[in-house]
Amino acid sequence: MMKKAIKMLSSALLLCLVAFMMSGCGQDVAKQNESGNKQGAQAGQDKKIKIGFSVSDLTLERWQHDRDIFVKEAKKLGAEVLVQSANGDSEKQLSQIQNMLSQGIDVLVIVAVNTEALSPVVEQAKREGVKVLAYDRLIMNANVDAYVSFDNVRVGEMQAEYLVKKVPKGNYFLLGGSPTDNNAKMFREGQMHILQPLIDKGDIKIVGDQWAKDWQASEAMRIMENALTANKNKIDAVVASNDSTAGGAIQALEAQGLAGKVAISGQDADLAAVQRIVEGTQSMTIYKPIKSIATKSAEVAVQLAKGEKIQADETVNNGKVDVPFIKLDPIMVDKDNVMDTVIKDGFHSYDDVYKNVPEDKRPPRP
Repeated sequence: MMKKAIKMLSSALLLCLVAFMMSGCGQDVAKQNESGNKQGAQAGQDKKIKIGFSVSDLTLERWQHDRDIFVKEAKKLGAEVLVQSANGDSEKQLSQIQNMLSQGIDVLVIVAVNTEALSPVVEQAKREGVKVLAYDRLIMNANVDAYVSFDNVRVGEMQAEYLVKKVPKGNYFLLGGSPTDNNAKMFREGQMHILQPLIDKGDIKIVGDQWAKDWQASEAMRIMENALTANKNKIDAVVASNDSTAGGAIQALEAQGLAGKVAISGQDADLAAVQRIVEGTQSMTIYKPIKSIATKSAEVAVQLAKGEKIQADETVNNGKVDVPFIKLDPIMVDKDNVMDTVIKDGFHSYDDVYKNVPEDKRPPRP
């Protein structure tokens, strides 16, 4: 009887010991799982944001500035940036974007070559959970998450307002930008807001209207040469939509001894254009503070990657969705305010701007 009781007690003790050990192991496993989950969550939070920045054409001075400032600001915000330039080739841009998507980016920022041709890669990005930001140029007919740019209709208005003030009556030639760039159409819309009433009144006569493929200066020069021939050099103002096309047109005007005699607009405040302005061959340009757009775009890209709400000024419909639009203000620049704008901001230096102007004809240094 005593042996049987001892045996039963031993079995009970053994069962308790096993249960205790299993309970302890279970707690250890739970703790390990909890610890692992915490470490995994922390790793997710610490994961560096990767931004793909597809630029239309880094051979143009304007976009080199944008790239440098954007990359610097993104790094300050803890993100790394992959940059590729399509060099004005829309097919190349599509291929480069697909390559970026294969590298595990979190956000895709695009300066579009052809704003009408990117919907396939934008939709691919959306399927892969990658946010898309349209930089400066609105991407059409695609599910874009945000758009950062200047008020491009206002840019066109400012160009035309300046020329109309200088040349209230006369023969005007319209030199548009790339027909595949939605911005070029917005610039023209703004220009016509100002010009159309004067055209209807008979004060302004449009003697030609052409668009320069890919914003090329060589194309603009060819167009202007033909326009001068067709109009026997009787052109009083050229509404050029950017500095590259203005530069090409001015080459054609120079060949006819008309540079500085024909009013001509521009945009982007390229160094060569600002030099032409202080030298007297280009009338004005539109300065779009690139630090503003590059810095804001980097901030928005990081916000998109983190899933944060974007504070937009308004929305703009791109043919498919209403895109949140962060809108920035452009600035008119001519020889009278160049010191207080591009030079004061450090966009171009005093020495570079006045490089070709004799020292005795330069304004005092800032």
